[in-house]
Amino acid sequence: MRPPTRLLQLALKVTTALAALAIGLSILLPIVWMALASVRPERDLTMSPPSLLPRSFTVTHYVDVWSRIPFAHLYWNTIVFAGLVTVCSLVFDSMTAYALARLRFKGAGIVAGVIIAGLTIPFQVTLVPLYDLMNNLGLVNTTAGLVLPRLTNAFGIFFLRQFFLSLPRDIDEAARIDGASEWRIYARVILPLARPALLTLALFHFQFNWNDLLWPLIMTQGADHATLPAGLATFTGQHSVEYGLLMTGSVLAIAPIVLMFLLVQRSFVQGIATTGNK
Repeated sequence: MRPPTRLLQLALKVTTALAALAIGLSILLPIVWMALASVRPERDLTMSPPSLLPRSFTVTHYVDVWSRIPFAHLYWNTIVFAGLVTVCSLVFDSMTAYALARLRFKGAGIVAGVIIAGLTIPFQVTLVPLYDLMNNLGLVNTTAGLVLPRLTNAFGIFFLRQFFLSLPRDIDEAARIDGASEWRIYARVILPLARPALLTLALFHFQFNWNDLLWPLIMTQGADHATLPAGLATFTGQHSVEYGLLMTGSVLAIAPIVLMFLLVQRSFVQGIATTGNK
């Protein structure tokens, strides 16, 4: 019975590998098409029938995208916006999650429940009152106006709280016996152990805010504080779309996200796998 069993196991492995390859290629297909479209002439992109492989190549789009819009300035604005939101969110999310997960006080469960309930509220529901508040404070078309509403995030608090709950409480008690304050336990004990979760959440925050179009588009006027997604939207007109420039800008726009994921991919997998084990 062994040979048929081995053949069955081999067939199962080959089938699994082929299925994984097919799924991977289907996921990568839009990215491959976008990259190839960025080096194709505009007429090649609109020809019928369409083709995946370019009929001719050009780097004109990579030259024109910097002059058609203030690409470098928009790029920098997006880095500042996404970077500030990510750093501030990690600080405030981790502090709130530590209090809810590691400290015992009345109403902790209620506060956690309210925060989790906040995950069900669509951002569009709060968009108008939030803009009205920022306008009354004189923060429209400012970096502070973009960043302040994103200083903390219900998902980030929930995510880190679940990770902190999975850590044994003995380490807290041992640190308290040694005379450590709550701030010292938070900064020197819990945060180093939560490195995979923090890096995973940093990737989530950075990616979401880097790709966000609606909030920066509403809060900014002109290119002074606009972000890259809003700038790329100008290539999509009412009657025409400049596919070459749009794809070129998109290729350049996803580069930081890909680089960040490659840097934290091991911690990303570990953070997802270990969060919420309790």
